[in-house]
Amino acid sequence: MSKKTCKNILKKTLQSITIMVIPHNSKKPINIKMPYLTVILLIFLLGAGTSYIFTRTVDYLEYGRLKKRLHAYNQEFKDLEGTINKLKDSEAELKRLLAFKSKEEIIENFNYNNDGDVDFIDLKKQIARSMESLEGIKKYLASQKDVYRSTPKGLPVSGNVTSQFGMRIHPIDGKEHMHNGIDVTAKPGVPIKATADGFVSFSGWYGAYGNVVVIEHGLGFSTLYSHNSKNVVTVGQKVKRGDTIAYVGSTGNAQAPHVHYSVFKDGKPLNPMKIFRGER
Repeated sequence: MSKKTCKNILKKTLQSITIMVIPHNSKKPINIKMPYLTVILLIFLLGAGTSYIFTRTVDYLEYGRLKKRLHAYNQEFKDLEGTINKLKDSEAELKRLLAFKSKEEIIENFNYNNDGDVDFIDLKKQIARSMESLEGIKKYLASQKDVYRSTPKGLPVSGNVTSQFGMRIHPIDGKEHMHNGIDVTAKPGVPIKATADGFVSFSGWYGAYGNVVVIEHGLGFSTLYSHNSKNVVTVGQKVKRGDTIAYVGSTGNAQAPHVHYSVFKDGKPLNPMKIFRGER
C-alpha cells in the first residue's frame, strides 16, 4: 500500500460526520459532530458489549439449570443411600434370625419395625423389590410371633403328670368323668407359670377347683390353672409366658398338692400334652 493511499484512508477516518437529533418536544434540532473513527469505535464497542451481555446471560441461565439438576441428583443420592442402609439393616436382621437353630428361636427373637416405602428409577426399583420381599418376610414373622406368643407352650410347673386328658374314674366319687385337662404334681408353694402371653379373665375361688386362674391368650386360646394355694394375679392384668401367676396347693377337691391344667381353643378343651408336643 502506497503512502498516498494510507494518507487518504487516515484523512477519511479523521473526517467528521454530523448526527442530527430532533426532539419531539422542541423545534430546534441537536447536531452531534464526531469523527468516522469514533463512530466505528462506538459501533464496535456496542457490538462487543451486546455479545458479552448475551454470553453472560446464557452462562447464568445454564448455571441455574445445572445447579437445579445437581440439587436434584444430590437429593436422589441421599434417598438411595438411605434405601441401601435399610436394605443392609434388613439383611443383617435376617442373618441374625437365620443364625438361630429352630423356628421357635427365630420367632422368639424377631423384632419388627415397619419402615417406609422406596422409590428411585431403575436401581431404586430393584432395591424396592428386594425391600418388599424382605418386608413380606418380616411381616410374616411378625404374624407368626403373635401366633407363637399366644399358643400355650410347655407345662405350668415341672413335675409328673399323674392324670391324663380324657375319660377317667374320678378319684373321689369313683365315677367315670371327662377330665378336661391334666394333673401335674409338684411341691406346695412352687410357682405356677403362665404358658403363653395374655390377660387374666378370672382369678378367684371356683368350687371344687379351689383357687383358679384363667388366662385369655388370643387366637381363641385360653388356659386354666386350679387347686392353687394362692393366686398372685388380678382380673385384667397382662401376663407373659413364664410369669408367676399362682403357687401350687391342694385347694378344692384335691387329695394332694398339684396343678390341674387345662387348655381351651374357642371354648373347646384340648389335650395339653398334644399342645406341649406341638400337635393340635
